[in-house]
Amino acid sequence: MSVHPDPTSDAVTKRVRTRHFAQAKANGIKITGLTSYDTLTAQIFDEAGIDFLLVGDSAGNTVLGYDSTLPVTVDELIPLTRAVALSAKRALVIADMPFGSYEEGAEHALRTAMRFMKETHAHAVKLEGGVRSADQIRRIVESGIPVMGHVGFTPQSEHGLGGHMIQGRGEAADAVLADAKAVEAAGAFAVVLEMIPAELAARITAELTIPTISVGAGAETDGQLLVWTDFAGMNTGRVPKFVKQYANLGAILSDAAKAFKADVESGTYPGPEHSYEDN
Repeated sequence: MSVHPDPTSDAVTKRVRTRHFAQAKANGIKITGLTSYDTLTAQIFDEAGIDFLLVGDSAGNTVLGYDSTLPVTVDELIPLTRAVALSAKRALVIADMPFGSYEEGAEHALRTAMRFMKETHAHAVKLEGGVRSADQIRRIVESGIPVMGHVGFTPQSEHGLGGHMIQGRGEAADAVLADAKAVEAAGAFAVVLEMIPAELAARITAELTIPTISVGAGAETDGQLLVWTDFAGMNTGRVPKFVKQYANLGAILSDAAKAFKADVESGTYPGPEHSYEDN
């Protein structure tokens, strides 16, 4: 069952809205999300009925060639977000606010959010941090822009957190819960829980009225989000433990490239059937 509406229906396509996230949580309907950075994947995932597409700063690793998300800029994400937003007819498109685009305070955050909304046609923004980002979230929401929060492991803070480490174990659980509640109180419509124990994610999901979206936080949340290159087997590096690979597109593309190379070198391609002839 999908959040809204039925993607197999022949009726006019209706956009998934933030209110549908709340309805999904109330009705026990799981929410699905994938990252997307271009028009082709946006169209494919949208037609498949994925509920929201996140134009993540993970583009730093998957598109731009960086070794982390930290160097990603707003100017780099804007054309990617625009491509996705203009291509998705049903999914809610969320722009990820990169490191350095909201940390200076609420007005700084609002200016960045406004750029995304005006220049990309996105429907919402996402930013990291709980208690420390509550003022920024509140200011953006007060201006009429929907915000998705992000707590637990926050990739933009990887150096401060000591690397890619599970957050919220033991006594640290209360701090993650406090972050999630701060995000909710600030007006976010949903919150990503990344790399925290499944038991903690279940507790947060039960205590919050807004939907929770898991990234490696177990099954007892209101939805799941994956980086598309991870779930489709396009990642040539380390694949996180929590990722299920639904395809191996990397191997398929590699085989296709090798076959193309062999055909060109042998003279098999292009053949007569690929040539234009004067009549």
